[in-house]
Amino acid sequence: MDRRICHVCSLGRIDYGIAWKMQKALAAARAEERIPDTLLLLEHPPTYTLGRRTDPSHFLVPRELLLRQGVAVYHVDRGGDITFHGPGQLVGYPVLNLQGCPGGPSRYLRDLEEVLIEGLAALGVASGRLSGFTGVWVGHEKIAAIGVKINARRITEHGFALNVSTDLHYFNQIVPCGIREKGVTSLEQVLGRSVAIYEVEREVAHAFGKVFDLEMVEVSPIEIASFIEEKHEAARS
Repeated sequence: MDRRICHVCSLGRIDYGIAWKMQKALAAARAEERIPDTLLLLEHPPTYTLGRRTDPSHFLVPRELLLRQGVAVYHVDRGGDITFHGPGQLVGYPVLNLQGCPGGPSRYLRDLEEVLIEGLAALGVASGRLSGFTGVWVGHEKIAAIGVKINARRITEHGFALNVSTDLHYFNQIVPCGIREKGVTSLEQVLGRSVAIYEVEREVAHAFGKVFDLEMVEVSPIEIASFIEEKHEAARS
């Protein structure tokens, strides 16, 4: 039996708000079976996102300071608490149709963790889960955060953020994911050397196809934009 196709697109560094709108448009197209499953891989400029369960006290600095730093802040509809996105961090937004998939949201989270664990292993880092916490860890330090939404039509939105060469000082301004007693690390900090983001994208995309049993097909940002434009044209007609 042929595997389902999953488009994978490397978008480079784009604004969080633009990427969020892209997710919404692609999720609508996926629900209507006009596109296959899709994985967006990208970086963001410095950005804090607050999930549905964010405690306001988990911001440790005044908002005025963030404005001076040029850091964006978004309240979003994913699960979880506050986290940071920025340059040197590989962000993945899977737009998958989970209709008929066993296990529900909990299984989906575990599968995303497995993708990152396998991708990191291919890059020479031993990582794993930590009992009672979501995400991927190296010892007691988080290297990847996960926060997702599964909409009413069983289409996934939001996703994961893997620290590659991220400036970890940004995490000192928040309580990352609402967890006070654990640290945060990055791939380069663990390895003690630089790693090209495209290498990480390649291994994560490969692991994604393996874990979700999907055939990964690379598409360009132009092709992704055309899917979104087709959605807008359909809505206007």
